[in-house]
Amino acid sequence: MFSNHTPAPPDSILGLTEAWKNDPNPNKVNLGVGVFKDEQGRTPILESVKEAEAYILSSATTKSYMPIAGAPEYRQQVKALLFGAAHPVLAANRAQTAHTPGGTGALRVGADLLKKFSPSASVWVSSPTWANHKGVFQGAGFATKEYPYYDSATKGLNFSAMLETLSAVPAGDIVLLHACCHNPTGVDLSAGQWKAVAAVAKERGWLPFLDFAYQGYGDGLVEDRAGLLALAESCPEFLVASSFSKNFGLYQERTGALTLIGADAEATAASFSHAQTVIRVNYSNPPAHGGLIVSTILGDPVRRAKWESELVAMRERIAQIREMFVKALAANGVPGDFSFITRQKGMFSFSGLSDAQVKFLREKKSIYIVGGGRINVAGITAKNVEYLCASIRESLDLK
Repeated sequence: MFSNHTPAPPDSILGLTEAWKNDPNPNKVNLGVGVFKDEQGRTPILESVKEAEAYILSSATTKSYMPIAGAPEYRQQVKALLFGAAHPVLAANRAQTAHTPGGTGALRVGADLLKKFSPSASVWVSSPTWANHKGVFQGAGFATKEYPYYDSATKGLNFSAMLETLSAVPAGDIVLLHACCHNPTGVDLSAGQWKAVAAVAKERGWLPFLDFAYQGYGDGLVEDRAGLLALAESCPEFLVASSFSKNFGLYQERTGALTLIGADAEATAASFSHAQTVIRVNYSNPPAHGGLIVSTILGDPVRRAKWESELVAMRERIAQIREMFVKALAANGVPGDFSFITRQKGMFSFSGLSDAQVKFLREKKSIYIVGGGRINVAGITAKNVEYLCASIRESLDLK
């Protein structure tokens, strides 16, 4: 069975990190995988997380299994963070949350659940989208289709084409939407555009599936809910995959959640019971540590305030990096107006670099960028920005 196979290709994002680690060039730069980095190029542990971990370790009394859907405290805190504690959806018990292994685990549990309920549906993803989205849904057996999103000419959102396509999506299909900090473009919908999308979803009868991996990284914890709240106001049903990798820095803890919203409490409870059967035959129940960190912080006003201040600092650092990057591009003679980079949200920017330029930067300059030109701006520092921009200037002849 294992004798006649060629190796699978490396992951388009995580494979870059492995190549970067093995690169001996002292000037190497990793702008691929989406992790926050400080000015020293490190991905730090938040102080609020360290304090919560110390408390958990000192007070723990068991290593027993978690419930299939995770600890009740965690599940409640996730819902309150997503919607706001007083939201009518929560008051009506229309939302149920499962603790999953990261945001990717949430997407896959949701995909397997939807395949069980609607096996002939198609899943629509933005063009472009995160490299793993298609793989997750195709792995669950779905056909995937695309709706327009990014306008390369304006470096912004092609909303008219997006809405036109979504207005033709058949009832019963599934549309994957990025809640904020769109990966890979950094281009987000406005509050008004979200309301228009929600109205189309309600009218057409397709199911929204919201990928909410970056709450707090766009404009703020509350502001980044705009898309979710628009859907909650218009749509009787939708799913949310959320993650604490970025906003808590819990990358290696794989801490995420799948939240199912139904038309009423009875429908939600029945559907969520099927989500638990999906979980049971996959990973049985979630790992505890990351969820304990999150619930310990969110459940204590002092710890939560400290975490929120650290989240603001990360968001502001990324905004400052964008400004620095744009100025350095101009200073190094890279032609064009790159102000669009400062208007984008979150870690990522669609740089406009061609595949030939990306190849040149990787092979000749040890600068690792995902194919298509997506840059993790959080990987840019004051120490490497001049080398990066000078190298981009060198690559211009390869367009």
